Amino acid sequence: MVTVVAVVLAQYGWGVDGGVRIEERFAPPPGFTRVEVEPGSFGAFLRGLPLLPEGTPVRLHTGRLKGRQDVHAAVIDLDVGAKDLQQCADAVMRLRAEWLYGAGRAKDVSFNDTGKGAPMPFSRWAKGERPVAKGSTLVWSATKPPDASRASFRQYLDTVFIWAGTSSLEKELKKRPAAELAPGDVVIKGGFPGHAVIVLDVAKDKKGVARVLLGQSFMPAQNVHVLKQPDGDPWFPAPADDAEYITPEWTFPASSLRRW
Repeated sequence: MVTVVAVVLAQYGWGVDGGVRIEERFAPPPGFTRVEVEPGSFGAFLRGLPLLPEGTPVRLHTGRLKGRQDVHAAVIDLDVGAKDLQQCADAVMRLRAEWLYGAGRAKDVSFNDTGKGAPMPFSRWAKGERPVAKGSTLVWSATKPPDASRASFRQYLDTVFIWAGTSSLEKELKKRPAAELAPGDVVIKGGFPGHAVIVLDVAKDKKGVARVLLGQSFMPAQNVHVLKQPDGDPWFPAPADDAEYITPEWTFPASSLRRW
């Protein structure tokens, strides 16, 4: 058991001590069963995210309470950072990057910038290269010693949050039909402002009707949290392709579902 726990915590390497996970706190609705996910997949990583204790409020990057405390069912045990950077799309990218990094796939961590849509790979950052804006283009040059440590990785992510957002991420992801909804998918509307929420988990009944758990950060930067409906139910109905995605703080157009 000690070995299993150690492996689980290694997947969430930003400093968590354990705690109840999403799949442990949120049982599927009656008559629904969680969809299968491959062990070690992004979906499995999201399903196993550790949560802070029940009743934990959502806080901003400043430590102040978020104005609305009525939209979340749980707070994910993930640091926000001290700056107003880890907002909606940033939190989605953070989770994706953390999964890859924890799985030993740091070379696959890369996101496109908003300006030219050029990739910003962690592999270049780890070699000591840093991006500098020249007009709408980011130019990389070697200005630091090589460093692939977790501390360097976290600094890289903050830089990504500066240069990427909903506009770039929406273009980077692939459009998916609602019928193929799966854990790890993203519901996104690119823009200034835009918004993005991530599909943390999916459950279906015998007829194939789906319910989803959704997670978000928002503006200003704040704890990533599991959303809930006005009646308190965290399992949202999965809309059809021609229906809007209605969340507590944003309504997304139909066909907003995307996948990596």
